[in-house]
Amino acid sequence: MADPLQRETVGETAYRRIRSDIVFGRLIPGEKLKLDRISEAYDVSISTLRELLNRLCSEGLAVAEGQRGFEVAPVSAEDFREVAAMRQLLECHALEQSFQQGDLDWESRVVAAYHKLSVIENRMLAGDHSEPEIWKQFDWQFHHALISACGSKVLLGTHAAIYDKYLRYQMVTVVFRGETAANQHQKLLECALARDFATAQQVLIDHIQGCVEDALARETDWVATFASKRASDLTDSSDARGKQVSRRGDRPARARSTSA
Repeated sequence: MADPLQRETVGETAYRRIRSDIVFGRLIPGEKLKLDRISEAYDVSISTLRELLNRLCSEGLAVAEGQRGFEVAPVSAEDFREVAAMRQLLECHALEQSFQQGDLDWESRVVAAYHKLSVIENRMLAGDHSEPEIWKQFDWQFHHALISACGSKVLLGTHAAIYDKYLRYQMVTVVFRGETAANQHQKLLECALARDFATAQQVLIDHIQGCVEDALARETDWVATFASKRASDLTDSSDARGKQVSRRGDRPARARSTSA
């Protein structure tokens, strides 16, 4: 019999993986989550998987279909607006508290997080869009750093949950607003160091609403477009690996260092 603690660890690991795959779009909105296939893919028992999927349903990331099983939660323009409005409400409040209470350590966290984000945004402005997940991780780290001194674990936890739902829309709609977003991030940094909440609040509102409006204006059938793009990316990635193997022949591959 498996150790209960080990079973819980396996379950938590599978939960985090499935949740991440939903948020980052590896599991596409509306996709059927067939228990046999998902159980094998995430190396977890079907009984544990049911518990995990019900947990994701309570978070709004999956949907139970009665006797028909589960599917990834769908997306819609209306839901995107609602999620964005909630993110805006929570983040503006947390931002105000953080600006009031932030110390030198907080400023250091904000500056460090901004540096990482600005580096990858500059790469994207130069045409390199090969690491969208790294970009969004750095984006999250910067926005989280800005509000990290708010003094409320409940507020930070609630914001994190809403941010993940907002992030899922960003991944599905493939939104990168170039210099506009990069300049807004720089302005938020400047406002944080100057403790200028009034300006920061307006910049943040423009930042969030601009993303929503851009996504709604550019595409109506997000899921079909996203699914097509993912299929193309996977094909390109597979072709690239094939060419790499062909060039290497029988030579062993050299180890490469990666950064995250």
